[in-house]
This record gives sequence, C-alpha cells and structure tokens, in this order.
Amino acid sequence: MRKPGTLIFFCGKMGVGKSTKAISLAKEYNAILLSEDEWLEAVYPEEIKVFDDYIKYSARLKPLLKKHVQKLLNSGLSVVMDFPGNTPNQRAWFKEIFSEYEIPHKLYYLEASDQLCLKQIEQRRKINPSRVNFDTEKVFHQVNRYFQPPTEQEGFNIQIVRRDDI
Repeated sequence: MRKPGTLIFFCGKMGVGKSTKAISLAKEYNAILLSEDEWLEAVYPEEIKVFDDYIKYSARLKPLLKKHVQKLLNSGLSVVMDFPGNTPNQRAWFKEIFSEYEIPHKLYYLEASDQLCLKQIEQRRKINPSRVNFDTEKVFHQVNRYFQPPTEQEGFNIQIVRRDDI
C-alpha cells in the first residue's frame, strides 16, 4: 500500500505571510500547492467584492476540493493548502480531509503583531493592485475579529512560526 502524502495548512492573521510560507513549503516538500485565492478567482471571477462575498464563495468551493485533495494525498503526493484555518470551523474542514484516511498533516500557525501584518498588507497592495479594495486596515480588523488560534484540544500537529517585527 502506498504511503499517503502530508496535508499542510495554515492559521494566522491576515497579512502574516501564510501565502509566502505556503509557496516555500510547497517547494521544500515538492508538494502540490493549492491557493484559495487562485481557485476563487478562477471559479468566481469578478464576484468577490466584499468580505461577505468571500465567505459565500469560499464555502461553495470547499466541497468541490475535499475529495480531490484526498485523492492527491492518498496517491502519495503532499498538498500544501493556502487556505485559512483561522477559526475552529475552518480547521474542522481540514480535519475532515485528513482524518477519513488517517493522512499525516501539519498545521503551521504563523504568529506576528498586528503592526507587522498591517505593514505587509500595505506592501502587498503595492505589489498587487487588484487587491487594493480588499487589503485594507478596515478589512484586516473585520477579518481578525473572527481569528482564533488553534488549541491542543483540537488535535492538530501544530508547528508554531513566530514572525518578529521588521
């Protein structure tokens, strides 16, 4: 029987560097990288204007991907999912993916100050002008109202990465 790949996913405030870490880990693990932003843009172009739109379309996307990701993992490929696991409900979806087949996993929890996250969001807006309406301090605070760090009781293999202010 083939050894399954590892599912790698993330938790961290908006702007902490989850996507950057995902790219790095995908290279390190020679893994498939799946980006929620890329999928949402491809499947629902021009439909995400505000945070509530993101919530709506993200919820539609997840059932489509679950079995696909499980098949990749069960074929022996590791998968890095650049999808947020910032609430217990979001993390429960990842648990559904790996627990059905006892697939190894790692949850990378990236910690940083709000100041650093906001600085990085500002830089991201400059690099990617299409995000100028979403990558704002207002959205940062709106999104992070829901943020809940992972706990040991949730049963994840947690790797904590602390980002110091630059």
